[in-house]
Amino acid sequence: MGGVAILVPAAGASSRMRGKDKLLQTVRGQPLLRDRVTLALGTGCAVAVTLPPEDAARRAALDGLHVTLLPVPDAASGMSASLRTGAAWAMTQDAAALMVLLPDLPDLTAEDLQTLLHTNDHSGIFRACDADGTPGHPVILPARLLPDLTRVTGDTGARDLLRAHPVTPVPLPGRHATTDLDTPEAWAAWRAANP
Repeated sequence: MGGVAILVPAAGASSRMRGKDKLLQTVRGQPLLRDRVTLALGTGCAVAVTLPPEDAARRAALDGLHVTLLPVPDAASGMSASLRTGAAWAMTQDAAALMVLLPDLPDLTAEDLQTLLHTNDHSGIFRACDADGTPGHPVILPARLLPDLTRVTGDTGARDLLRAHPVTPVPLPGRHATTDLDTPEAWAAWRAANP
C-alpha cells in the first residue's frame, strides 16, 4: 500500500463571493488555488484536484503542475461530490490514507502539512485544529474509510463520517486550520492583516 494521497476539492461554486472566484484571488503572487496546490505538491505526495467540468479558468491556474485533474459532473450537489470523486481516485492509487486539503485556507504552511503527515499513523482519522482546539482542516482519513467516503451525500462533506469514528486533533499554530476566505469581506480583512 502506498503513502498519503492529497485531495484538493476545488469544484465548489464560490457562491458567497458575489460573482468573484475566491480560488482565483491572488495570494503570494499567484491564484490561491495554484498556491495551495503547490503547497500540497511540496509534500511529495500524489495530489489530485477536483474541478467543475467546464471551468477553464481554474484549470488554467494549474497549468504546468504535476497534478491529477478530476472533473466532477455533479459538483452542484455539494462538497460530497468532490469527496466521492477524490476517494475513488485515492483507492486507485492504493493510498494508505487521504488528506483532504481545502483550497481556501491561505494560512496553512508547509510545516503545518508536515506536522499532520508525521502524526498520521494510517489507521485513524487526524484533523487539524486551532491552537484553542477548534476543529478545522486538513483532515487525514485512513484507507479503510475510503469506501465510506465514496458514499457521502449532500453539502456537509464528511461530517457524519467524522462523527462516527474517533478523531485525533492535531493542533496547528494560531488559526491556520480555520481561516477560510468565503466572502469579499473576509478577503479584505485577511489582506489588511497580511499586506
